[in-house]
Amino acid sequence: MSASRPVRPTRWRIALPVATSVAGLLVATSYVDADGTDLRAVDRRTDLADLVVAAGERVEAAQQRVTRLQDEVDGLVAEAADSAAGTELDDVEAELDGLRQQAGLAPVAGPGLTVVLDDAPDRAIDAADETGEVPVSDLVVHQQDIQAVANALWEGGAEAMTIRGQRVVATTGIKCVGNSVILHGVPYSPPYDISAVGDPAALRAALQTSSYVGSYREVADAFGLGYVVLSADELRMPAYTGTTALRHARRTTARG
Repeated sequence: MSASRPVRPTRWRIALPVATSVAGLLVATSYVDADGTDLRAVDRRTDLADLVVAAGERVEAAQQRVTRLQDEVDGLVAEAADSAAGTELDDVEAELDGLRQQAGLAPVAGPGLTVVLDDAPDRAIDAADETGEVPVSDLVVHQQDIQAVANALWEGGAEAMTIRGQRVVATTGIKCVGNSVILHGVPYSPPYDISAVGDPAALRAALQTSSYVGSYREVADAFGLGYVVLSADELRMPAYTGTTALRHARRTTARG
């Protein structure tokens, strides 16, 4: 009978479930939180500050857990360098690779689809500006519209996502400034392409059933905004290489 396998150190028993838990947290916090809000309404934007603070706190906690896990793995790598723990180390490294992929820190390739959103034609915007019959704001793509599509794709099982070629990660924020959208600090003008790796049929079905995407499509049909869905046998997405540090505003108590 072969010798029994040595019992794993406590740190090994902790590392794998922590890695799995953190992966779930990062995927969850990658969602752009809509929470039932009318995405094209203007008078509810004051709620966004609270949503940003709450989401930021959740992401910060997840990032701290990732950091702790990385520190633990680094220590185990050093410890296992001259030991017989190679198989166990491989298991943890595989878990960490999966975590990096789900967090957007590794490149991804696979089938999926791309949604392209665009403003109404210039002539329609110029006419609306002259007559005042239709608000010009109804003829352009807003950050809420991009968020609606992104959320629907996550709901449809997207494994990874890019917006205008930029990898979407837990700390990604979409901001609208004038007629441009700011993503990772870079301004982009329309059209806006949102690509997702995943089952194309499931992703397309999620777009069809999303009430928020449906609202955008109604406006698009009425005023000529762009909405195109393109399936692809393979999409290639780069790893996110920007900072993962989190900075957000915090409430302060008024001084008496």
